[in-house]
Amino acid sequence: MTNSQFTPGVVPGRLPQGSYGQNFSDVAPPLDAHEAQVAADRCYFCHDAPCMEACPTSIDIPLFIRQIMTGTPEAAARTILSQNILGGMCARVCPTENLCEGSCVRETAEGKPVEIGALQRFATDTMMAKQSHPFSRGPATGKSVAVVGAGPAGLSCAHRLAMKGHEVTVYEARAKAGGLNEYGIASYKAVDHFASKEVAWLLQIGGIKVVENWQLGRAGDGGLEELLADHDAVFLGMGLSGVNALRLAGEDKAGIAPATDFIAELRQAQDLAALPVGRDVIVIGGGMTAVDAAVQAKLLGALNVSIVYRRARAEMPASTHEQEHALANGVRIIENAAPVAIHGNGAVREVEFAYTRAGESGLELTSDTFRLPADQVFKAIGQTLGATPEAVKVAGGKIWVDGAGRTSAPGVWAGGDCAVGGDDLTVTAVAEGRDAAEDIHSYLMGA
Repeated sequence: MTNSQFTPGVVPGRLPQGSYGQNFSDVAPPLDAHEAQVAADRCYFCHDAPCMEACPTSIDIPLFIRQIMTGTPEAAARTILSQNILGGMCARVCPTENLCEGSCVRETAEGKPVEIGALQRFATDTMMAKQSHPFSRGPATGKSVAVVGAGPAGLSCAHRLAMKGHEVTVYEARAKAGGLNEYGIASYKAVDHFASKEVAWLLQIGGIKVVENWQLGRAGDGGLEELLADHDAVFLGMGLSGVNALRLAGEDKAGIAPATDFIAELRQAQDLAALPVGRDVIVIGGGMTAVDAAVQAKLLGALNVSIVYRRARAEMPASTHEQEHALANGVRIIENAAPVAIHGNGAVREVEFAYTRAGESGLELTSDTFRLPADQVFKAIGQTLGATPEAVKVAGGKIWVDGAGRTSAPGVWAGGDCAVGGDDLTVTAVAEGRDAAEDIHSYLMGA
């Protein structure tokens, strides 16, 4: 975990051994068959289906719920997966309260929506438990496509291209496929190595080769020109690899690290009791990553955990549900405050914050400051694109795309967090990868 393990006070094993399994158990246990029937029975099967309109992947939600009602959950799974091949993970991590369930008529009328996410999980888990794959490859086209990044966008693109009969090679910079799903979300949202199981299930379609520990542009690996020489098209779905800096003196002190690094290490840890955590932990930021880091630090045994966000809670990117989850786990949320100084001799000891206010030219720092003790600080203030091929146009810090993911470079598409329009959601990345694959297929077949 970067240099934080050398910080006094950042130690492993703060809790009794048995506490870790309980703390990191499934945050939303699955429905059983009877519970699924009861939940499905609440659906009105609306003709205009506002829930479907709110889903970035346009899953036919009324249809799959009706299929669960009729006792055919595998048919429901096929309905889901035909639009969202990572429907199992999305059922676990989607902010449904802002999407399908937030648009549910039951939510509007009663304040209690149909449990769409839980029903989606019931259907997809039922199919995956039988190790069955509902799709098969089309006739071979003789075309090959390179997909850079084995995250949600890349995997979705690769699977749809394989369905069309193309040969696909996925190039992944890390040691395991999965991207955000494998390395970037709280472990209690996807227990029992679900992300890797879903990848293995997805690859059952065939025609997809995964090359791991390969990074675009890295010496010895290859660049965009080489990929275009070896393949008929390229899809870029490598996510965001850089982390925004606080731009404060002392940011390199021991105990300060990106929240994404902390989450990734926790997700890959074989023994959570061996993972160091501080006594006083501060997470700077207000998105899902900030919440995931803060809650997991608390579950590892940190005594005091604070999320500090520069704007009001109502403006936090993390959903209200996620914020309430953090509060329920003992995390303090401090709003309208921004870091202005880091204190400590070699290792962080305190972070100084200034309260903020809305000014004529935007957010302003006030002269009203306070300090929080800290032996561990996680930065969750956004990520950056990292290195990008010169042939690809960049706009607003992301790869510029037009239509279904076409970049400025011929034969190159992009989608997910690395592309303009990506909004850091697994479900959106899946939709963009799927739609790009359809456009790539049309391009390759001359349609």
